[in-house]
Amino acid sequence: MQISLKWINELVNIEKIKLDTLVDKLTLAGFEVEEMREIKISKTNQIVLDISATANRSDSLSIQGISSEIAALLKTSLNLSNHLIQSEKLKQIIWDKAATFSISTGCTTLLSVSVENLVDKTIPKWITKKLLSSGITPSNTLVDFQSYILLETGYPFAFYDFDKIRKKIGKVDFKLSVSRAAGNDSFVASNNESYDLDQSILLLKANEIPISIGGIIENQEFSCENSTTSILIEASIFTAAIIRQQSRKLGVRTDRSARYEKSLKNTYLIESLYRLISLLRISNPKLTIKLRTIIKENEQVINPISLNYGTLKEILGPTKKSSNKNFEYIDSKTIEDYLNRLNCKYDYNEKTNAWRVTVPHSRSEDLTREIDLIEEIGRLHGFNNFLITLPKLKVIGTKDKSYETRQKLTSCLLNLGLNELIHYSLVNEKTFLTNQISVINPLVSEYATLRLSLLPNLIRTSQENWKQSNAIINGFEYGHVFSLDTNTNFKEKEHVAGILGGFGTKTTWAESEQVVSWFEAKGRIERLFEQLNVSVIWKSTSVCSNHLQEIFHKYRHAEIYLHSGTLIGNFGQVHPILANDLSISSNLYLFEFDLDIIKVALENNNVSIYKEYSSYPKIIKDISFIVKQDIEFDLLKQLLYLNGSQFLSKINLLDEYKGNSIPKDHTSLCLQLIFQSNEKTLQNSEIEEILNNIRFVLTQEFNATIRN
Repeated sequence: MQISLKWINELVNIEKIKLDTLVDKLTLAGFEVEEMREIKISKTNQIVLDISATANRSDSLSIQGISSEIAALLKTSLNLSNHLIQSEKLKQIIWDKAATFSISTGCTTLLSVSVENLVDKTIPKWITKKLLSSGITPSNTLVDFQSYILLETGYPFAFYDFDKIRKKIGKVDFKLSVSRAAGNDSFVASNNESYDLDQSILLLKANEIPISIGGIIENQEFSCENSTTSILIEASIFTAAIIRQQSRKLGVRTDRSARYEKSLKNTYLIESLYRLISLLRISNPKLTIKLRTIIKENEQVINPISLNYGTLKEILGPTKKSSNKNFEYIDSKTIEDYLNRLNCKYDYNEKTNAWRVTVPHSRSEDLTREIDLIEEIGRLHGFNNFLITLPKLKVIGTKDKSYETRQKLTSCLLNLGLNELIHYSLVNEKTFLTNQISVINPLVSEYATLRLSLLPNLIRTSQENWKQSNAIINGFEYGHVFSLDTNTNFKEKEHVAGILGGFGTKTTWAESEQVVSWFEAKGRIERLFEQLNVSVIWKSTSVCSNHLQEIFHKYRHAEIYLHSGTLIGNFGQVHPILANDLSISSNLYLFEFDLDIIKVALENNNVSIYKEYSSYPKIIKDISFIVKQDIEFDLLKQLLYLNGSQFLSKINLLDEYKGNSIPKDHTSLCLQLIFQSNEKTLQNSEIEEILNNIRFVLTQEFNATIRN
């Protein structure tokens, strides 16, 4: 917005304020001064500033608004325009006559006034100068009055040819209303463009005849011309969201719609209309004015905000007046002065040392919380007037447990040869998982839902690299997953997931490539938990969680639990049907764990106790036997350790064999048993006795057949 300091000076006395000082105060207050320059208008030099305001300060997008802001920053009075004072009685009369909207239409205020005997449409020279100083070239039409009022007050007004409307309707009196388009309507606007309307578009109608697209552009049929002598002035307030949606859908944006998009209140609507009529009267003293329509929504009740002095001190901190020994803070008197500058009403409670603040109607959308008021007070005081050094803390901080868990887990996963990957939390709703939570207004359809699992993105990444014949993607990812519980409440958890295998590898030049097997992949995960010092239980299952059934192989999937029975997560091979659909290797292995469960397990870990290596020799014995293939190897190991005495230190699986000599549904296992004592040299006779006991237990418990 380009503003002239000469125009500002009419409302706020800034003659004695240095330009650099004014620019600094505006910048620190959140108004970015993009450019300063000098222009010549009617042989007079003027300084103009190009200012941009933050999105939540729509009240400052006018000369009156920015002047009010400058007055508050400079602690000076604002010279109220005559129309603001003279229109007070008229304002009360008009609002008393207002009807109320019975339903929400997207229009909060609808006001119209007819103006007749409008003969001279030229604007005064002083208005011409002000338009030029704001970067607008006058056209000597009614548009100049609209542009000037928009600049001065921030309110956009629409003009219609009053005689054309009455001629179309065939009546002197008519009723204005706001309603949705019927659908499949065509609308020719004042810019000579035709627009197809659907039922989402708001129309302003005069007795069911559309005269404009609400808040955006007028109907060409009722637009004003040079010969127009009577006009209908529409002064409406539309909600920002409705105008943004309509403008985007129709592909049209006007000065009027741009102003509505930034939100507008009806606080000074009557005063601005009064000002517009006063300007029209300058060259047309015999104007006939009549109020035609006045409807508004019930005024929103503005709830008071509690402003606690202690909270304000804690957030803003001491001022620069503080000494090394004593901190000085903003006092109560200064705070109340700032509240007065903001036009807030307040009551102070000495017992609670807090204020009960009611913000003005024009600031009711951006001042809604205590922190908003504290920010405004800090802004008026000047954020550069507070100490910026952090106080020295005597309390020694501790490391975040979640961070420590991630750090340790990352180190282990990197050691296993996996690389860290990163994906978006938003995923395509057409992914091979049915995600439960959709974004209401996604930017693009590719990111329309919140992910239920980390695995789909990892699989997609592997697929893309497979297509490009890139290197092996063995990777892991941390991220949040989202779901709904039984009460349809949102749940958010942090998971870690990974993918490995797929491509063949070889350890020597002469060997052929070998893909990672189930046991190799499972061994890496076992190694991971060993490094974390977390004891887990593996349970094979053919029943996955609903959202994992399409990802994991039905018969090559396992759930991993803590000994307490808490589920950590899942590990398994990719589902062959999914692998075929995506044209990827079926030898991919996936895992996904709950990071919070791992964190708790690490916190509950006992302190590790170290002991010396035994200096006595080991005795290694092999044992072969045949058992049913559905017996879990962990059960066998547990049984052997229980019956192998304290000397059995380690069990290794050397070989598994299935063939013609092995009964159906059975398998032959060859185990290596390592015996060692920390106190003596073991004798073969002792070990043979232990082995005989182990053979007996295997035959009794698992009906095993011992092989020679």
